[in-house]
Amino acid sequence: MTLALETILAKAGLRVDVTQFLTLVEDAARKLAPTNPDPARFFTTDEREALTDVGLDLSPYADQEDFRARTVAAHAVLAESALTVTAAARLLGVDTSRIRHRLSEGRLTGWKTPAWRLPSWQFTASGVLPGLEVVLRAVPEDQPALVVAAFMGTTQDDLEINGRAATPRHWLLAGGGPERVAALAATLGSPA
Repeated sequence: MTLALETILAKAGLRVDVTQFLTLVEDAARKLAPTNPDPARFFTTDEREALTDVGLDLSPYADQEDFRARTVAAHAVLAESALTVTAAARLLGVDTSRIRHRLSEGRLTGWKTPAWRLPSWQFTASGVLPGLEVVLRAVPEDQPALVVAAFMGTTQDDLEINGRAATPRHWLLAGGGPERVAALAATLGSPA
């Protein structure tokens, strides 16, 4: 399994050894919900009765596929591929204080655990993703980094390049207007 995982990590461009990656996966799994959540425990007896009377199934999830696996893997990849403040400063050719300033102004996005980590999707080989500031201003504040990263990497029917649906990141890289991406980003976390 180690060789297979090393191969997958290398193909994905992640510069991390297997032990470090598995530690990231373990940490992410610990932060998520319990393995077999029991939804009934979140309600009072009266609430449980009312909910089951209208047909809601409150039985534990023990027999279903573990929904956490994909999220844990995504968290681990997001964390491993993120840049440090120093790496981002080097990429952009600025001082580390400029990166922290951009983070505080919402011109870059990241999370602090304990040091700042900046998701790599917002950078190009030579700088910042075009239109990034416009998009970040539209993202609701309550949206976690993983949700924003998933959005930026998922094809959107409203964004087409040469007649094919594109991801917001590819749209911006191709010179598409950031306002269209911002309009979509503003709906993150909203009910469908």
